[in-house]
Amino acid sequence: MTEHDRPGTESLLIAEARRAFFVIFGFLCALWLIQLGNWADGEALVRDYGIRPHDLTRLPDFFTAPLLHVSWEHLQSNSGPLFIFGFLAAYRGVRKFLLLTLLITVTSGLAVWIFGPGDAVTVGASGLVFGYLGYVVLRGLFDRHLIDSLIGLVMAASFSYELSVAIPGAPSGISWQAHLGGLVGGIAGAWLLRDRGARPVRAASDAGAGAAAPSTSTSASPSTRSDLLKELDDLGF
Repeated sequence: MTEHDRPGTESLLIAEARRAFFVIFGFLCALWLIQLGNWADGEALVRDYGIRPHDLTRLPDFFTAPLLHVSWEHLQSNSGPLFIFGFLAAYRGVRKFLLLTLLITVTSGLAVWIFGPGDAVTVGASGLVFGYLGYVVLRGLFDRHLIDSLIGLVMAASFSYELSVAIPGAPSGISWQAHLGGLVGGIAGAWLLRDRGARPVRAASDAGAGAAAPSTSTSASPSTRSDLLKELDDLGF
């Protein structure tokens, strides 16, 4: 019996997607509340908790910088992509998503700390956005998951233009280091957090071992069309 043949798989997937929605929505609400406090305090939070490259005392700010934004416009520009990519990264497992977020936070912050200009303070959730994008694009390939592969293909085609701000030479005021570091973390996360479970090849039963084994294994291999229909059914389409 494969993973998607088990009773209750559809209900578990829907429950996990619902949990992912509330996690991402709650995270966005927290970002807007933090920005309200930052705005009321004259952006003191940005100055005190943003990443300052090459300063050893500011290494803990890796974990606070993604929560801060320099303006309401900055936060608004990140909110939409963060919700879309964050939900797609989380809907198959919130625990795995939290580990992914930790990994992206570290790789993005480290890239800024090592390669960023020493006189700048870097904040913003865009490193997470690029990390989630990289994860969503490649997760399906590493997991050999048909629906996730199709989602990744659509996201790659739709948002490939975003990569222009993840390379050196990005417009002034945009941290390509945070974007590139986040993207690397997302790609690494897609590999490190891949599904290592057994794939759908059924073994012959003990009673039917021997000559019957090749026939059982061959007939149990689902067609690509059956995989797609099953995945769509699990997702509620």
